[in-house]
Amino acid sequence: MEYKQETKNCQNCKQDFTIEPDDFNFYEKIKVPPPTFCPECRFQRRMVWRNERTLFKRKCDLCQKNIIAMYRESVPFPVYCRECWYGDGWDATSFGREYDFNKTFFEQYKELMDLVPRFAIWHRDAINCPYSNLVRESKNVYLSASILGSENVFYSKTIDNSFNVFDSYNLKNSHECYENIDSDRNYNSQYLFLSRNCVDCCYLIDCTNCSNCFMSSNLRNKQFYVRNKRYTKEGYLKEIEKLNLGSKIIRSNLIDEFQTLRANTIYRYADITQSNNSTGNELTNTKNCKKCFSVYDAENLKYCHRFLKAKDCFDSDHGGINTELLYECNTGARNDYNVKFSYSPIDQVRDVDYTDSCMSSKNLFGCVGMKNQENVILNKVYSKEEFEILREQIIKQMDDAPFIDKAGRVYRYGEFFPIELSPWAYNETLSQEFFPLSKEEVEKNGYSWCVPEVKNFEITIQAENIKDNIDEVDEGILKEVLGCAHKGKCDHQCSVAFRITETEFKFYKKHNIPIPDKCANCRYGERFMQVPLPRLYKRQCMKKGCSNEFETPYASDRPEIIYCERCYQQEIY
Repeated sequence: MEYKQETKNCQNCKQDFTIEPDDFNFYEKIKVPPPTFCPECRFQRRMVWRNERTLFKRKCDLCQKNIIAMYRESVPFPVYCRECWYGDGWDATSFGREYDFNKTFFEQYKELMDLVPRFAIWHRDAINCPYSNLVRESKNVYLSASILGSENVFYSKTIDNSFNVFDSYNLKNSHECYENIDSDRNYNSQYLFLSRNCVDCCYLIDCTNCSNCFMSSNLRNKQFYVRNKRYTKEGYLKEIEKLNLGSKIIRSNLIDEFQTLRANTIYRYADITQSNNSTGNELTNTKNCKKCFSVYDAENLKYCHRFLKAKDCFDSDHGGINTELLYECNTGARNDYNVKFSYSPIDQVRDVDYTDSCMSSKNLFGCVGMKNQENVILNKVYSKEEFEILREQIIKQMDDAPFIDKAGRVYRYGEFFPIELSPWAYNETLSQEFFPLSKEEVEKNGYSWCVPEVKNFEITIQAENIKDNIDEVDEGILKEVLGCAHKGKCDHQCSVAFRITETEFKFYKKHNIPIPDKCANCRYGERFMQVPLPRLYKRQCMKKGCSNEFETPYASDRPEIIYCERCYQQEIY
């Protein structure tokens, strides 16, 4: 069947959006109706089902040991430590129930959600990572999130296959790095942005294959550059020696200079490398990936974010390895196939709709915490024939008697979970980062809001009293409680106070980095503000005389100078 492009009105934001013929082909392939929310509202809705960095101290409801969890004590369902959740001490099918056609599907799903245990923190093959969430195949990760195949990662997010990384964002295949953003394959480098294959460098923007370069931009295959000027090796070392990089005051001045450099750097319209017929940003080795962000080694994706080694997926985020046919999914792991409207299909989940934290299972509908099962609806096991008949009846009932949320949004089969069913408050999730709302706006939309806990730390050293130079600091700093310079008066979930760990202190000493005067949350917030959000804007090349148009993640109110591909190549190479 040949489909034509259609324009629909989003039932959430009331803006028109377009469904293209290829979209209809995908919906037909996986047997779902077209969406009634626009792509951006669909993304916002999924992000309310991902809490990365709001963690709590509580007890495991099974073994009673003290744990760190991504759920507050006030959630209605039990929360288990990793060992208990993955263990054999409980069975999710014991919570199974008959489907009641006198209630909507989402009402019954919420009742089930409130009973079935969840794992306290999302770990898969993680070692010594108790204070970090959403960690896979990694070791020694501290106050970080979305970490894959890495070791010794502190205060960072979206780090893949890296070692000894501190205070970085969206970094791959790198070692001994500090404050690297949107970069790949760097070594022993600090404050790098959009840079690749750089060694022993500091304060670079959009540089590739460089070594021993400082405060420069748009360099290719260069060595011994300072402020975009070539030096001899001896001259370079003398310039660096003058800087006294161990001083917090000097570093603050260099950050100001770096921001000026950022405003004067020429940026490519989008960071797309070795990709064919793809649009979005932060794409590497992709084919036919449209409107995608932070994706690599993938094919035939659309409206996806933070994906790797996947194919044929739409409207999904933080997808796992070797996944296929995911639609409206969030936080996968690996080897998942034909998963729709689900949160956290952990591993080898196949042919499922509306699931939460299930693994090694197939033919599920409306299930929570299922392991090694098949033909299950609301955690009750059926024969294959019974499952197929009941599944079709429920889908029909979802269409005939849909769930209507507090703001009047209608949820039939084909919509992701309503935001108000999320176990987290809006401001605990990624939606608050990508789509920040005030408490009043959140409550007006019918979502929940949590009031941050009052922090009463006994601060022993205020930010302004932290010693200026790392050379002046000894191991006594490990016993101190440091005050954050923001003092809780910012929008970064300031923790007000923080401590320095032994591993962190040794890293600062080794790399001549002064002790920070802001908590990890505030440092993350400032880092996040530098990165364009995962959305596209139609703009024109800013080079004088060029009229080329393109889609870019850089909004028109941002300070960057944005060039089209042709003008960028002419200027840089």
